[in-house]
Amino acid sequence: MMRILVTGASGLLGLNFALRYHADHQVSGVVHRNPLRNPPFRQIVADLSDPKMLEAVLEQTQPEVVLHCAALANLDECERNPQRAVEINVNLPAALARCAARDGFRLVHLSTDAVFDGQRGDYTEEDTPNPLSVYARTKRQAELRVLETCPQALVARVNFYGWSLSGQRSLGEFFFYNLKEGRPVKGFTDVLFCPLEATQLADLLLSLVRKGAAGLFHVVSSECQSKYQFGVSIARRFGLDERLIEPVSVMEGGLVARRSPNLRLRTDKLREALGESPPGQAEALERFYELYLSGYPQRVRSLADGRGSQSA
Repeated sequence: MMRILVTGASGLLGLNFALRYHADHQVSGVVHRNPLRNPPFRQIVADLSDPKMLEAVLEQTQPEVVLHCAALANLDECERNPQRAVEINVNLPAALARCAARDGFRLVHLSTDAVFDGQRGDYTEEDTPNPLSVYARTKRQAELRVLETCPQALVARVNFYGWSLSGQRSLGEFFFYNLKEGRPVKGFTDVLFCPLEATQLADLLLSLVRKGAAGLFHVVSSECQSKYQFGVSIARRFGLDERLIEPVSVMEGGLVARRSPNLRLRTDKLREALGESPPGQAEALERFYELYLSGYPQRVRSLADGRGSQSA
C-alpha cells in the first residue's frame, strides 16, 4: 500500500484515479475550487499555488507518490488569462519538482499531446514540440522545468476522456449527453487524437510508477481517430443517433485557441516499459460503456457540491 497524493482530485483524471485506487492505497486528494461531498478518500482543501499551503499538505500527507493532475486546462481560458496559466501550469509543477527532488517522493506530472503542432503526427518522445496555444506552451514549459529539476520524475503526455463530476469535462461526455438529448453536434473530421478512457490511463500511470519508470512518456491509446469518428463510435456503442453529428472542419468550430490537427503519438517507449501495448480505441470505449452500465457516472456526480472535509 502506497501513500499517494492526488492534486486536482475533483478533476477528471484526479477523481477517477482516487476513486479507483483509494481502497488499495492510502490516497489523499487535494481540491481547491470544487470540494467534494463525502468522498471515500481523504480530502484536503488547499490552494497549492501558495508555497506555504503546498509545504503544509506535503508535511501532512508524507506522500510516496504525487500524481499532479491540477492544471488550468481550458484552452480558451488560458488564452484570456495567460499569467494565471503560467502560475498554475508552470510554477506549481516546478515547485512540486523541487519538493520531490528534496524529499524523494515520486512525482508524476501530467502533460498534453498538444505540445506538438500536429502538422505531421506520428510523434515520438524525441521529437521537438511546437506548441500553438498558451495552454500548450505552458505545459511544454512545465515539462522542461520538472525534468530539469527532478530527472527521476515521470512526465506523461496524455489525452483522455471519462465520466466527470460535472458531466461536462470530457469529449466523451459531450457527445453522449448531447446525443442522448437529441441535440445536434459538430464533429471535427480534421483533428486526429489517441484518447484513453480515464480509469485506463490511471492504470497505466500506476503501472509505470510500480516499474520505476522516469522521464518523458506518451501515455495514450495505441490507436488514433478523428474527433468525428470518435463521436460516431460513441453513438453506435450507446445506441444513439449518429446522424446528429455533423462532420465539419475545425476551422468552422469558432474556437479561440488554435488546435493541432494531427496528434498521433507513438507509444513504442510505453509498450517497452510496460511489456504490453496500451488499449486501442474499441477497448477504451468499452470501458467507458461498462462504467455507464454500472451506474458509475451517477456515483461520480453524487460527489458534487461538497464543502470539503478538511483544510490545510
